[in-house]
Amino acid sequence: MSDHVDASADLAGASTPAPARPAPLAGPAPRATFDQLAERFEQCLVRVERASRFAKAGVVGPLLEVGHRLLARPGGAGHLYEQIARIEAAGTFTGTDWDHPDTLQPHLASGTLEHGEPALGTLEMLSELRLLAVAQGQLFHLQISAEGAQHFLAQVLAFELDRLFGPATEADRQRGDHGDAVRNVLTFIAEGVGYDHVLDSLIAEIERILAQRPIMVDNVKVMITRVATHVADPEHTTTAPSLGVNRLVSALYGPTAGCREDPGVEVYRQRVAALDESGLWQEAREFALAMHSTGLVSPYHEVFLHHVNGEREDLVGAALGLSRTGTEALSCYGPLVTRLIETAITPDTLQAIYGLALMVERGVLFDPAVAPALWGQIGLQAAPAVEGALQRAGTRQPAHTMLLAGTISVLGQPLGLGQGNNPTCQAARAISMWALAAPDYLLRLITRATRDHDIQMLFEGEPISSAELGAGVATAPVADVDPVSVLLVPHLDRIYAEMGRRCVGREGDPHAWVNREMHGWWVGRETALVVDLASGDLTDVEQFVRRFYALYHPLYNHNRPVVHPQPAGIAVTDSLGRFIGWHAISILRVGVDPTDTMRVYFFNPNNDSGQDWGHGVVVSTEAHGERFGESSLPIGEFASRLYLFHYDSCDVGDMAAVPADEVAAVEALARGSWAEDR
Repeated sequence: MSDHVDASADLAGASTPAPARPAPLAGPAPRATFDQLAERFEQCLVRVERASRFAKAGVVGPLLEVGHRLLARPGGAGHLYEQIARIEAAGTFTGTDWDHPDTLQPHLASGTLEHGEPALGTLEMLSELRLLAVAQGQLFHLQISAEGAQHFLAQVLAFELDRLFGPATEADRQRGDHGDAVRNVLTFIAEGVGYDHVLDSLIAEIERILAQRPIMVDNVKVMITRVATHVADPEHTTTAPSLGVNRLVSALYGPTAGCREDPGVEVYRQRVAALDESGLWQEAREFALAMHSTGLVSPYHEVFLHHVNGEREDLVGAALGLSRTGTEALSCYGPLVTRLIETAITPDTLQAIYGLALMVERGVLFDPAVAPALWGQIGLQAAPAVEGALQRAGTRQPAHTMLLAGTISVLGQPLGLGQGNNPTCQAARAISMWALAAPDYLLRLITRATRDHDIQMLFEGEPISSAELGAGVATAPVADVDPVSVLLVPHLDRIYAEMGRRCVGREGDPHAWVNREMHGWWVGRETALVVDLASGDLTDVEQFVRRFYALYHPLYNHNRPVVHPQPAGIAVTDSLGRFIGWHAISILRVGVDPTDTMRVYFFNPNNDSGQDWGHGVVVSTEAHGERFGESSLPIGEFASRLYLFHYDSCDVGDMAAVPADEVAAVEALARGSWAEDR
């Protein structure tokens, strides 16, 4: 840092005039004691607290330097953890990436700890102590919930298993105090989470994420690889690997009899070529079983699929795990599936095999427009700007390969989409909705954006071209999303913002017009809103709740199911029920769960749909009748966090039949949480 100050000079009395003649050799200067460092840190922290916002950058440097030295000492992490609320409130993170903890990424955090400059590494370690305080309920943060903080820390620990459990490396020794500081902080966090259960917690976290079947699983695969490396080390001190560990590791590195000991893809390629008929069928079935039970695809699966592709359609279907419906689709569109495998499935895109299996299985190829559109995408050349965007996103394959693989995944896993660390929930929701309800329209958008670097939409009859618009909600390139989102989200974000601008001056929420114009003809023409935009207060809660129940609850809407996904807005709260912000979701269906509880099943594009929204409102992603990628809540709890939905008056059922006590319970949940001061 340019404003770096040597704190050790102050501690050693650097202001004392130099002696006139050399002093006798007396060995190195004494090392500052822990108490001296703690006192110096307190002085630095007071300076940061007193500094103006514009002057903080000049006084944070000494704080980070002394903090780094404290963290390298035994007990230093605990000492700074006790000060973390003051460190946060003083503005230590102001103007840095760490000022927005909701956008931090575990794998980048790991890289900063490993390779970052000491000042950046100290910011990272302080941020993780802050997140530990949030996770343990010691600190409230508007931008991240306790659950979000805990999930982040679990993933960081997964990336740092070697450092956490293993001996110091040569790199640690070369970096001196920095390696000690990182190890101390990770150990302190692991002890806070529960050191004896770190691995079990990590596996549980991985399985919880995979239960939602996300498209983007690269980080999950890295975590599993780290776990596999750790448990394979005979010197590690933890207990024997659990069944969960073995299941996940084998799904990636040994799912079948032919590759159980992880021989390497070249050896496996030779083995497959020598298999007899019985062996081929056994391999195909075991690959399919491992893939569908975890949502992960092994590198060996890609080798096997290419071996049988174009030669044995029956083995392709078996390796994809197709049912009778999927097998029928494969028999009708075999040449297309063969070309998709040849063109889109590579060692870098092998996860798309799972998307391919689900795409064929859901029968989307029977849509008359989908198969021709996919044929048109094979070999489609991307505009130079699209190539550049995908390269910046870290892709290692040509744009047409990545986009075709991404398209397959989106069509197969419409609910596996996520917005990444981007404020673009509207765009992610739209892509998911079209993949579910209008795949031909989505394919048209993908083609236009790939070829022309432009898409066009109509707003109340007037065309809008994304190529002619400035920035939208997102001010930086989208990151940590699938290739289709890398392609489409910037265009959709600009169009969404432009539609909002065209609604300026109209009475009511702009989403009343934007959602129905952007998402599709099936979106209700009318809008129910429970918040007065001018004052922010709740308005006409009873009418809002009754209309929602009469539109969606089977007992009051004449038992009419949800036909198309419907956009809606929710007020997101943390585990204490405190308001965090507004968020875009889509309502998918309403029905009873295995315990006969009426639930709303919805799509949440925030990458991790299982959340505690406080006061007993806990979003479920499994065990309550959810399909992969769905979130769910009992209908009353869902309604208590709902603030906007769309409807057509002709579809509203019997509002008067909704019980008054049910309406009152929903209002009480809302007023006790996000609407407490409204």
